[in-house]
Amino acid sequence: MLIFAHRGASAIAPENTLLSIQTAIDSNVDGIEIDIFEIDGQLLVIHDRWLERTTSGSGLLTQHSFADLRQLDAGKGQKIPTLDEVLAIMPKHCLLNIELKGINNIELLLQCIDQGVLKYNITTKQLLLSSFNHHQLYAITQQRPELAIGALTASLPLTYATFATALNAYSVHISIDTISKDFVLDAHQRGLQVYVYTVDRLEDIYLLTSLGVDGIFANNPKQARLYMDNIQADMT
Repeated sequence: MLIFAHRGASAIAPENTLLSIQTAIDSNVDGIEIDIFEIDGQLLVIHDRWLERTTSGSGLLTQHSFADLRQLDAGKGQKIPTLDEVLAIMPKHCLLNIELKGINNIELLLQCIDQGVLKYNITTKQLLLSSFNHHQLYAITQQRPELAIGALTASLPLTYATFATALNAYSVHISIDTISKDFVLDAHQRGLQVYVYTVDRLEDIYLLTSLGVDGIFANNPKQARLYMDNIQADMT
């Protein structure tokens, strides 16, 4: 079961910062999950629409300029990073799940990815683009079918993972609160990977292991790996 560091190692370092991401990379995590917003033609790595929870700023993210946002403290003296800065530090062995939170221009995202592949030691096969906005995911698959997409849901649909098949998704990402055995079975029958968010407790990891999910998003990936290793040892 893959472990994705949720917003980097966000239980240890300020979320969605280069420090949090590097901390996760240093722990040999399978993948990193980050969130992006588009501001002034730039892609910033941040989760919330409002600034107060994760930065020294206040107010609505989109009411500030890119230059002003880059002056804020995102925790422990860290700046809000750009997607390009994250791509620059990604090692080849690590996956990167980019969740689209506030993107207006899909072309801007695709250009950033293409430039990152050219400039840095990464490949498109390392990247997974996810969103609750399935219209944007569909637009990406129409333009760049070689890019893997992950369809996000917080619900348990009547038709299970049908929505992800319609998007030609690689994976479906579902909340720990709504995951079920039948959903996992349906998704696997459709050839989809099943990733579950957000998972940090031993009991939840044990449950998801028994359900056969393919990956989890954890705030403390190092601890999640220890839990998983203990579970696997108990099962042998």
